[in-house]
Amino acid sequence: MFPYKFIVPFLSATAMATAVAQEGGSASSAEATTVVLVHGAFADSASWNGVVPLLQARGLRVVSVANPLRTLRGDAAYLGQLVESVPGRVVLVGHSYGGAVITNAAKGRKNVKALVYVAAFVPDIGETALALAGKFPGGTLGEALDKPVMLGDGGKDLYIQQAKFHQQFAADVPKATAELMAAAQRPIAEAALTQASGAPAWKDVPSWSIYGTADKNIPPAAMRFMSERAGANKVVEVEGASHVVMVSHPDKVAALIVEAAL
Repeated sequence: MFPYKFIVPFLSATAMATAVAQEGGSASSAEATTVVLVHGAFADSASWNGVVPLLQARGLRVVSVANPLRTLRGDAAYLGQLVESVPGRVVLVGHSYGGAVITNAAKGRKNVKALVYVAAFVPDIGETALALAGKFPGGTLGEALDKPVMLGDGGKDLYIQQAKFHQQFAADVPKATAELMAAAQRPIAEAALTQASGAPAWKDVPSWSIYGTADKNIPPAAMRFMSERAGANKVVEVEGASHVVMVSHPDKVAALIVEAAL
């Protein structure tokens, strides 16, 4: 559990609409669609920087969330509070572990119209991210992890070794970019990867999926299995793309999000 209480996200619905609405838009805040981007482990909200302007250019409002990366239930509750504060329709987009978060956060929230999984976990009830990552061969994350950071509550924070980050996490982005990402990576609590998922929203909400064929964090076979099981409206495999397909191919990711938002 979190060592702190959840608070309502600092942006009220009115403030958020003011901050992210596009100038000159004809739709009212109640009619507009907001895309909420949720990063995964070892990343931060800046990982969506290439996607955000492409979505804004299509008239979509965008919020890139700072995912706590502490526990699945806690992270989903935090995101759910944010979703409830957004006026109008919401498209939830999750990368990696963020896929598990949106799967849980969207459950029962009627303003969520679509789920987009970007190189992401798409768990069913009772499944964990760790188990899904090991369901098919090809993942090499375990051997790339650094020594865990022990936390005061007995938990562990996980990082990727900076020397291995480029090849493991972002092999198809420039080396200099990968080095910045490695230095700025946010740790995920081991508990988040081992906590069982609740009832999945994808059984009620339409979903889309995109991932790279050269992903070393989540085997492509696992993502193909999860996407097909969820009945995704469209599955896009990006040839040679790494785990951060939204960084290396923001155009393809943005195009799929726009399709889901229409």
